[in-house]
Amino acid sequence: MNHSSSDQSLYLESDGENERKNSSEEEEEDDGAFSDYSDAHNQNRHHSKPNSYSTAWPKSYRQSIDLYGSLPSPSPGFLGNSSLSRFGSSFMSLTRRHTPESLPAVTKPLLVDEEAAKRKHSSHSLLPSKASSRVSHEMGISNDSSFGQAVLNGVNVLCGVGILSTPFAVKEGGWLGLLILFAFGILCFYTGLLLRYCLDSHPDLQTYPDIGHAAFGTTGRILVSIILYLELYAMSVEYIILESDNLSSLFPNAALSIGGFHLDAPHLFALLTTIAVLPTVWLRDLSILSYISAGGVIASVLVVLCLFWIGLVDEVGIHSKGTPLNLATLPVSVGLYGYCYSGHGVFPNIYTSMAKPSQFPAVLLTCFGICTLMYAGVAVMGYSMFGESTESQFTLNMPQDLVASKIALWTTVVSPFTKYALTLSPVAMSLEELLPSNHGKSRFYAIAIRSALAFSTLLVGLAIPFFGLVMSLIGSFLTMLITLILPPACFLSILRTKVTPTQVALCIVIMAVGAVCSAMGTYSALSKIIEKLNA
Repeated sequence: MNHSSSDQSLYLESDGENERKNSSEEEEEDDGAFSDYSDAHNQNRHHSKPNSYSTAWPKSYRQSIDLYGSLPSPSPGFLGNSSLSRFGSSFMSLTRRHTPESLPAVTKPLLVDEEAAKRKHSSHSLLPSKASSRVSHEMGISNDSSFGQAVLNGVNVLCGVGILSTPFAVKEGGWLGLLILFAFGILCFYTGLLLRYCLDSHPDLQTYPDIGHAAFGTTGRILVSIILYLELYAMSVEYIILESDNLSSLFPNAALSIGGFHLDAPHLFALLTTIAVLPTVWLRDLSILSYISAGGVIASVLVVLCLFWIGLVDEVGIHSKGTPLNLATLPVSVGLYGYCYSGHGVFPNIYTSMAKPSQFPAVLLTCFGICTLMYAGVAVMGYSMFGESTESQFTLNMPQDLVASKIALWTTVVSPFTKYALTLSPVAMSLEELLPSNHGKSRFYAIAIRSALAFSTLLVGLAIPFFGLVMSLIGSFLTMLITLILPPACFLSILRTKVTPTQVALCIVIMAVGAVCSAMGTYSALSKIIEKLNA
């Protein structure tokens, strides 16, 4: 796969990896047995040169994931020549190979200090510095994210649509199943730190695929990348199902008949959603969507407040005592809880964008603490209110005549429209890298790939329109691999001679827990999906 990706015109070869702030060398705190590796990492990162990590497929991962979990300066444009494109480089500038226009200027971290931003080139600048005739694929990624900005990045990535299904997870697993949520939070926090140690082991490591490459060679890089892209694709499918379910609850009588074809409300809204988001998938510069989608934190908080308002202020009170433990469907809740912590693919990007990398453990702890409290609060309140009638999304249980319910429903409906393209674009960009160089220059192929991906998510969503079960399957099969199995495996492989017996034992235990939960949850979710399809 590397031989085809190296010839692509979509992405530029790198003169070197992005420099880490020199000040971080002095501020890096002792972190146990790994402080020496972290210090060496920060001291030597600026000496990095072109390497196999920056030139191997997928070269676009850093760009696309920075945008997926970041807040760049807006500069919208569409595929093709646009007068607005002069304000920002395009992700899909396919006409030239080693030109500044081929570099997106929208891959800055989520938020950047104003003073730091002034020291950088303008995010709207089309031309690179004269210091280099070839542009790094990471130009424009600032290392000035503060503690607060990094926390916002992390919470924005972690706290997504998974929060809608936490009451359903309690219904499936019982009250005691909430212990799994807290256990996963602790384990995923630790494996997030393991990724940091892996990055510190070599100055050229920047992303999760880089870590897989360092641990298991090219095979590891490809495997990790495929798993990450599959998760993003599956999340895109979830957005289609989410829109279909919520819009159908708002307009249950909607239908369309054309010739001999009849579309009921769920099918109609799934189709309309795909058509509505398709132009955003064609966007050559998604920075404006990234800017808007960063409001995901606000949207999540707003939906949570609406739930509590309905439960504590409006007429919907606490009616259900619930079930202490439900062993029969507990594996389904395992996958749902696992899905809540699917942010590890972005954590390396957050770490390498920080002005003070030594604060990363505190950033992770804050992110996991905030998100876990939100998940647990929504789970308890939602299940207490709706009991055994709890739907896969608690918004479907809300009384629709209440103002708070309407706010929550429409907030849930609007949010995926900004996130869909950002979630699917990394997958599209990775596929575009594999095109032969002569085809990679054609806008037609880029549009075709993105359109095909979008409509394929529609077909999958219509084929298995079970939001909660699909989320459980994603959480059990993909998220468990990304969060609990691969980080310890990569850690042990990369730092095999420097880890202590205690760390080896802990990593083995975490991988075993991840493997067991993955097997149980995947089998349970698939069984229930097949059962519903055959019903």
